[in-house]
Order: sequence, then structure tokens, then C-alpha cells
Amino acid sequence: MTAFLIRELRALHSAVMFFTRIPLPSLRDYDPADLQRSATYFPLVGWLVGGAAALVFWAAVQIWPPAIASGASLIATLLLTGAFHEDGFADMCDGFGSGALRARVLEIMRDSRIGAFGAIGLVVMLTLKWQAIAALPLRPAWLAPALLFAAHALSRGASGTLMATLAYVSEQGKTKPLATTLRGWRLVCSLVFAIAPLALLPPRFWWTLAAVAAARSVMAWLCKRRIGGYTGDCLGATQQVCEAAFYLCALALMYA
Repeated sequence: MTAFLIRELRALHSAVMFFTRIPLPSLRDYDPADLQRSATYFPLVGWLVGGAAALVFWAAVQIWPPAIASGASLIATLLLTGAFHEDGFADMCDGFGSGALRARVLEIMRDSRIGAFGAIGLVVMLTLKWQAIAALPLRPAWLAPALLFAAHALSRGASGTLMATLAYVSEQGKTKPLATTLRGWRLVCSLVFAIAPLALLPPRFWWTLAAVAAARSVMAWLCKRRIGGYTGDCLGATQQVCEAAFYLCALALMYA
């Protein structure tokens, strides 16, 4: 049991190190398998990032209008993650927006430079999230922070499930070291971690799960159709789309 806990703590440590800028100490005797096992804990990274987003929003809205609090919350998540998922979304927009064949799409996505489709997509995504978060309910005071917390966890869980249904298709890339098939108890644990924050929300907001599932299915279909599987950029883009879908569904439920 002790060996199991140490192994899983190493995997969690690797997930936090890979997906955030938190300066954790490096592990001794690094094992690439730690990073492969870390896919189980993507939603827990969402707990961390979502918790920071929720805290910053709650604190900022005490003294500023919701639009400023929303911007502060977004800035906090961008700084905490190094815009890791946003970068993937921009790369996927450039590659898939090119209309090129599979090999060229993958080449474009590996290019560190941002193109027109990526720039436009990133501006639209950030603006959409900024406005959606600003429109979240301020009463009761805990609801908007709880929605932010759940959105980050659930969207990362949805993104990780691409690893359960699609093959990794790039011969190189920043996510290749953790490319693995998420299955069995690891998939179940990842889904539990992703869905658990919904328990903090009133039951009507549980419909956000359906919206995120639908967004994830569309992204999986698109990745399969265009490149035959997923890359790290696809995981990041899926997280962004699912997070936005969560907010839009939550707002629709508010005004229904």
C-alpha cells in the first residue's frame, strides 16, 4: 500500500509540474512512467487551478465590478498554467483552420508561431470566457466561485478522456511523454475527480455535465476526422472548449 501511495503521489506531482507553473521540487530518480500515470490526475490539477480562479474572483468582486473580477480570475489562471491550454487551442485553430491535409495540419500545429486562425480563435475564446464569467450569479456569494471550480475540474476530465478513445498521432510534441491510453480504474478515478465538484452546485447546474460531454464529443469527432487521433494541442483545445461550454450552459440554466 505504501508503494502504491508513493507511486500515485509521484504521478500527481508530475501532473502539477507539467500543467502549472507552481515551483515544486523535482523528483529524485525521475521515471517517465510517473508522467504517463499523471493523466489520472488531470482533474485534480483542475481543482487547483479552479480553486485559484474561484478565490481570485471572490476577492476581486468584493471591490470591483464583475467584469474586472472576471478578468482578474482569467489572469490568475493564465499565470498559474502558463497559458498551456490556450496555446494548444490556438495551435489547433491554426492547424484545423488551414484546410490542409493531415501531415500539413500536424506540421502547422507543431509550429510555435501563431497564425491568423490561432490569433482570432484565442481572442474569441478569451473574450467569451471573460464575458461568461462576468455574467455568473453574484448571489449567493459562493455560487460563482463554485461554478468556476467545477468548470476547471470537469473540462480537464473531459479533455483527458480523449486519451481513452483516440490514439496519439504525433511523432513529437510537448505531450508525447505522457501519451498513454487512459483506461480501467485510472479512467474511473479521473472521471470521479472531474464530476465530484458538481456536488457543490444546485442540482439544476448538473446539466452542465451534458453540455461538457457534448462539447467533448464534437472535439473528439473533429480530431478523429482531421488527423486520425489526438495531440497535446487537441487536449488543450478540448479543455478550453469544454470550459466555455460549461459557462454557457450554466448561464442558460440561470435564465431558462
